[in-house]
Amino acid sequence: MKKFVVAAFLFGLAACAQQAPAPLEGAPLVTRGEYLVNSIGGCNDCHTPMTPQGPDMTRALQGSPLIFAPTIQIPWAPVAPAIAGGPAGYTDEQFVAFLQTGVKPDGSHPLPPMPAFRFNEEDARAAAAYIATLPRETSQP
Repeated sequence: MKKFVVAAFLFGLAACAQQAPAPLEGAPLVTRGEYLVNSIGGCNDCHTPMTPQGPDMTRALQGSPLIFAPTIQIPWAPVAPAIAGGPAGYTDEQFVAFLQTGVKPDGSHPLPPMPAFRFNEEDARAAAAYIATLPRETSQP
């Protein structure tokens, strides 16, 4: 009986050690997303209206005409769409997939200057969670 108890204990301990860590949830997820969006992804550089002092953070990620353009003729998106509250036409899962693959739900790719992000799933979920917390503006540029 003693061997059974020890074996069961060791089996349980091994099973616990092999479990994946719990996914980030709630406030830590949004905090990580805020860091990724604002410090790593540079999303405000295009998706937030600019002032002479920099991005207008009172209108964070609410869409904006770009303040720069290519010097040669290439396919180009002159306006960055609003993504605050989550991009229009995307489900949460589609947006997470977009951040992981750079592919839109219809299978197309966004025009430059939008980079094809390759976030891992955890970071994509964090960025999407943060963006979902931002208020949408009713009028867009």
